[in-house]
Amino acid sequence: MRFDFFRRQGTTSEPVAAERGERTEPMIETRVPAYQPPEPRGANGFVTYALQLDAQKRVRGYRLAWRAAGGGHEAPDASAQSRALLSCVSRHLNSGKGSRLGRLVLFLDVTVDTLFQSELQALPPESVVLCMGLDDLMDADTRSMLLFLREQGFGFMLCNAEALPHDPALLEVITHFDVGSGDSDLVASVRNDRLPEQPRVQLIATRMNGWDNFDACAARHVDVFVDGDHPPPPVEKGAAMLQPESMLIVRLMQMIQRNEDVRSIESALKRDAALTYRLLRHINSPAIGAGVEITSLRHAVAMLGYSPLYRWLSLLLATSNKTSSPFMMKKAIMRGRFVELMGHGMLPSSEADNLFVVGMFSLVDQLLGISMQEVFAKVQLAESVQQAILHREGVYAPFLALVEACETGTDQAGRFAEALFVSAEQVNAAHLSAMVWSHEVSAVEIGD
Repeated sequence: MRFDFFRRQGTTSEPVAAERGERTEPMIETRVPAYQPPEPRGANGFVTYALQLDAQKRVRGYRLAWRAAGGGHEAPDASAQSRALLSCVSRHLNSGKGSRLGRLVLFLDVTVDTLFQSELQALPPESVVLCMGLDDLMDADTRSMLLFLREQGFGFMLCNAEALPHDPALLEVITHFDVGSGDSDLVASVRNDRLPEQPRVQLIATRMNGWDNFDACAARHVDVFVDGDHPPPPVEKGAAMLQPESMLIVRLMQMIQRNEDVRSIESALKRDAALTYRLLRHINSPAIGAGVEITSLRHAVAMLGYSPLYRWLSLLLATSNKTSSPFMMKKAIMRGRFVELMGHGMLPSSEADNLFVVGMFSLVDQLLGISMQEVFAKVQLAESVQQAILHREGVYAPFLALVEACETGTDQAGRFAEALFVSAEQVNAAHLSAMVWSHEVSAVEIGD
């Protein structure tokens, strides 16, 4: 028998308490759908993404995609996939007053049919760029709709083209141009073809062949899409060691594990005023929603307890290496929250902090530039947490495996979700909720 651990009876479309800024346990709500005819092939699937990075490796947007769930030999319906993605994004990333991701841009691959779907009108146009090929953009039947959507604020990225079109009306529509791997001749050609009176077109490299390729694009002021399965950038020479701030955070985490008196912990924390400020800023951020302003570590322990404090110190540890790429910090924060949300309803609420730490620490070696063995020699995590991170075994491992599959866009996501008895919709709700949460936390920690 299949059990739906996330659905609650009598749910409505009203926002959950966490979205209203109230402190609550992580919750994922889904509507109980009315009967509908069978969906076209590909309509049931998982959201995956690539990160839009600028020259400083800061996240400037996401290119969201839809990977159909299940196997079979029948080709997925591209229009159904596009419509499903739009519907999912509008449900989870549209606040009604704009994008829940703030100024970050969402790039969505669409078909001609998609332009006429009502789901598109549910998206905040100023935050969305629609990605299309030249043949679709040149379609005479779509011209009026293209102009209408552009007037609304939607952007358009021309994909897989060798040059800008010569059609003046179409040039008014195109806001972004896919330059592939960022070939210098193509970049120069597109920039030279644009007339001074024409709107500026942002160039984006959609196929990165390595971090040397990224550096070349950065030198040309071209943003890059980085897929979730791409290896992380190499750690800078001399950075592969724990910094003084990191060592203090490790010491504080050890004191909390030993359940030492809060006065001793506060005394150790006072040695670093900047770290104290960062910790209190996190605790008072909208992502936490404590309800009152926390003014000291002792106040934080009284309000939240030791367990959340350990969780936030783990976040500070993961972001303490100033040589780490900002996007890797955001990715670790998102993964931690995603793993936590997937475990909600299946594991006791007391496990939430361990789930978050599993997600965060699964990338901590790439963030700090040291091996996992060295990390665990200094930070004594629970055995079940270490099992999940080092060996992908134990009670937390299935949740981490599902999250990693969604990040990389592999075909395994459906199998891992089925093993946990969760639907694709529940996974997507958790994924996009984690994306929003990481954006809010990153704004505090790394200024994204």
